Amino acid sequence: MLKEVHMPKLSPKSDEYFFGEWIKKPGEAVKQGDILFEVETDKVISQVESEEDGVLKEQKVTTGDTTKVGDLVATIEVSDK
Repeated sequence: MLKEVHMPKLSPKSDEYFFGEWIKKPGEAVKQGDILFEVETDKVISQVESEEDGVLKEQKVTTGDTTKVGDLVATIEVSDK
């Protein structure tokens, strides 16, 4: 089953972020709590963790893209338990 990864709200003052870099690559196993990617605001670089165990299937954004809270950024294949 595919789970969607959406851009979380990381700052109370901003709903838009610059996408930094992917830490995990498509096809890599991820565990809950693993860092998937980094995003940048005016003042800070934040790391976003996986909320699922599975395999990163697809990256929907690239470094330098502007993303908004709620945007689809990736999919993770999780096993049906």
